[in-house]
Amino acid sequence: MADNAKKGLRKTRTGTVVSNKMNKTVMVLVERLVKDPLYGKYIKRQVKYMAHDEKGECKEGDKVKIVGTRPLSKLKKWRVNQILVPAGNKQGLEKA
Repeated sequence: MADNAKKGLRKTRTGTVVSNKMNKTVMVLVERLVKDPLYGKYIKRQVKYMAHDEKGECKEGDKVKIVGTRPLSKLKKWRVNQILVPAGNKQGLEKA
């Protein structure tokens, strides 16, 4: 029964597009904070994911939400779900 509840869930990450030079692919930088077990200090960790962008809408600097998917290529296992904040906007506010 627990297996059925977990079946529909997919991993999601939020990050910033750092490269869109590839065809239908973007490189997304995801940052997270990890607490050091000895000192208790929070350390910033970051990882880059290659994500599939079917329509080619993403630009460098966009905040995007990516979700896990089946392997699309050797390194591409994520798909862009939505653009949260476009590159030109500050804090999601649109220019009037």
